[in-house]
Amino acid sequence: MSGARRSGRDLDEDDVRTRPGRGSRPRTRERPEHADAVDAVVVAVDRGRYSCRRTLPDGRADLAGAVVAAIRGGDLRRVPVVVGDRVALVGDVSGDPGALARMVRRAERTSVLRRTADDTDPTERPIVANADQLIIVTALADPPPRTGLVDRCLVAAYDGGLDPVLCLTKADLAGDEELRDLYRPLGVTIVTSRPDVDPAELRALITDRVSVMFGHSGVGKSTLVNRLVPDAAREIGEVNAVTGRGRHISSAAVALPVPGGGWVVDTPGVRSFGLGAVSLARVLAAFAELAEAAANCPPGCTHAEGLADCALDQAARDGHADPARLTSLRRLLAARGG
Repeated sequence: MSGARRSGRDLDEDDVRTRPGRGSRPRTRERPEHADAVDAVVVAVDRGRYSCRRTLPDGRADLAGAVVAAIRGGDLRRVPVVVGDRVALVGDVSGDPGALARMVRRAERTSVLRRTADDTDPTERPIVANADQLIIVTALADPPPRTGLVDRCLVAAYDGGLDPVLCLTKADLAGDEELRDLYRPLGVTIVTSRPDVDPAELRALITDRVSVMFGHSGVGKSTLVNRLVPDAAREIGEVNAVTGRGRHISSAAVALPVPGGGWVVDTPGVRSFGLGAVSLARVLAAFAELAEAAANCPPGCTHAEGLADCALDQAARDGHADPARLTSLRRLLAARGG
């Protein structure tokens, strides 16, 4: 070889050498298509490991097959994946002991239940994806109902695209008339349960649907889950006699198949529900007649009570909106604002 130094453009392809510490494979932005990936749905999450059920051609989870353990692939490392997400798996999808698959795609969500650490935190934390309805469980007594938390759960349901259902438990200890009157204007479906009566009404609501059970500790949520899904064996806690609050028993969300069709997603008991990422417009959209009237409000209107230019008051005066519905909406918007 001549001692003359050749320029980079004169080098033949065979002359190219790999720099120390660099891989020899050419860099590319193309990603594999994973055409052979298997569709699945996430049914549980535990410390970075995801339990998945393969889905049948009609989209339902295959309950006859094994549960597949998976981790997130490189393209999903920064993509949140939660119970209810529909994903694509590659690798060992046998579900055998020790087998581990890899998630390579997450499908677009149809709904998402989310919350933030507090009302000033704009970072949303998704809890469950692709659910149809949110079952807000609250006790009528022991512990006493916390309407502020119920209102916040309603806001999260409207914001995330879930149908809200209010389930009042422990009806053997107190009546439900007051809470029914409070939430009736919202048009929310309300069911009442007691420990000595089969929850047939609630069972009918969850059949063939994906339902998230949500409520603070001690309200009897896990007891309900065990009655609706006999094989669930969810742990049951007791209410602290001093604080009036329950102990946290469920530590992670898990999707459980309902006999007869559908899924119940049991979630950990909570004591707070931050709404820092909630959109006012998405909450308002759940009240069709009020959302239409709000189009006449000035830009940036918060729709709070006492604003001279808010068109919602005029709509109520003209009979185009139910005043009770307007009062309820404003109560939810106040909950959203903390």
